[in-house]
Amino acid sequence: MKSVSEKKAISPWEYKPWWCQPWSILLTGTSLILGSWFLLKTVWITVLVAIPLLAWMGFFLLVWPRLMLSSAVLDSDAD
Repeated sequence: MKSVSEKKAISPWEYKPWWCQPWSILLTGTSLILGSWFLLKTVWITVLVAIPLLAWMGFFLLVWPRLMLSSAVLDSDAD
């Protein structure tokens, strides 16, 4: 059994593919929001694009990692 000091910090991102990492989520969401602005130059369309994208980014960057850590799905004692 490992002591508390020997346990490696669990990261839910280790279990996700490259296209579902924090950097790719931020890059994709930001690119789509900025792309809608640069293409259309219309505030209301950009806002309509930004609302679901910001909700998606917020869920996968803030909520999902906390849910995974608190659910004990990623139990480090399984080593």
